Amino acid sequence: MPRLTLLDPNRTAKPAQDLANKLRRFVVGQEEAIQEIVRTYQIHMAGLSPGGRPIGNFLFLGPTGSGKTRIVEATAQALLNNPRAVIKIDCAEFQHSHEIAKLIGSPPGYLGHRETHALLSQEALDQHHTEKMKLSLVLFDEIEKASDALWNLLLGILDKGILTLGDSRKVDFSSSMVFMTSNLGAAEMSSMCEMRLGFHAPVPDSSALNEKRDAQMARVGVAAARRKFTPEFINRLDKIVVFRPLGRAELSRIVDIELEMVQARIQNAAADKHFGLNVTDSAREFLLTEGTDSRYGARPLTRAIERLIVYPLSNLMASGQIQRGDRIRLSHSEGSPALMFFNEAPPAIASSQVAGRIAA
Repeated sequence: MPRLTLLDPNRTAKPAQDLANKLRRFVVGQEEAIQEIVRTYQIHMAGLSPGGRPIGNFLFLGPTGSGKTRIVEATAQALLNNPRAVIKIDCAEFQHSHEIAKLIGSPPGYLGHRETHALLSQEALDQHHTEKMKLSLVLFDEIEKASDALWNLLLGILDKGILTLGDSRKVDFSSSMVFMTSNLGAAEMSSMCEMRLGFHAPVPDSSALNEKRDAQMARVGVAAARRKFTPEFINRLDKIVVFRPLGRAELSRIVDIELEMVQARIQNAAADKHFGLNVTDSAREFLLTEGTDSRYGARPLTRAIERLIVYPLSNLMASGQIQRGDRIRLSHSEGSPALMFFNEAPPAIASSQVAGRIAA
């Protein structure tokens, strides 16, 4: 009788685990979406992806600022080392059927045929391939705004992995992950979790309550998608993921991520003036208050950090108040509309400490 060894089908390979860890560094509060991308990537790496269609077809639903586009860019950063290695189609630009020619090119004989270049050509699809990673990421943003002509194009891509251009050339999507985003049902989802998003009133910490609310939001999102899209379209999707609105805890973590990105920009941009940032708790709280909105999620955070940190830092650097090796402390005084910037000078030169209050 052969010896039986119990196997663990839940264990993931190191590349897939690395992808999950990298995604969690940039995307907060959307674990289901991370797991679906990692699962699809592992199937692809094992060579078990179904042939004759894209590696994965995803529809991401949820409120604005919840991370739908961010997770696609994070996937590109993790796998292709470039967050811009995404072929992004803004579906708001394709609300009329005649605009589809910008995607697939005009047929021969039409005026301007030789001057038009298809946005979804094979060359465009493969432009970010590397020797180690033959993978394309295609994003159809705000898919609900597209015309029926674009939806019909997508039916062929999602089902057979083939797109026929205006000049009859074929584009192969079998090495692509196709992502679609939509805000369908977002208003209703946001109203359902208004209590959980509250920034002023404390909310009881109940995982059972949160799970129930998340399940309700998922049903709302999927129902909205089924009302908007045809059954043929829905049946070609591998996974519909509903992104839940972000609460204060998630947004606080995003503040930390954005501050790390600012420090990275400093290191890359100021080779002769490397300096560090020390952001106090009071400054973090101020950024969280100024840069978050229950209606817009995390998007205002980036603008707030540009306005309150990056622009003042650029003034300090340009005016010579920051030198190589300095450590700049950011603090906030209650009631002030701006952050305070201090140069944490060594004790020996404390008398020359630079302190400036920079208006927003």
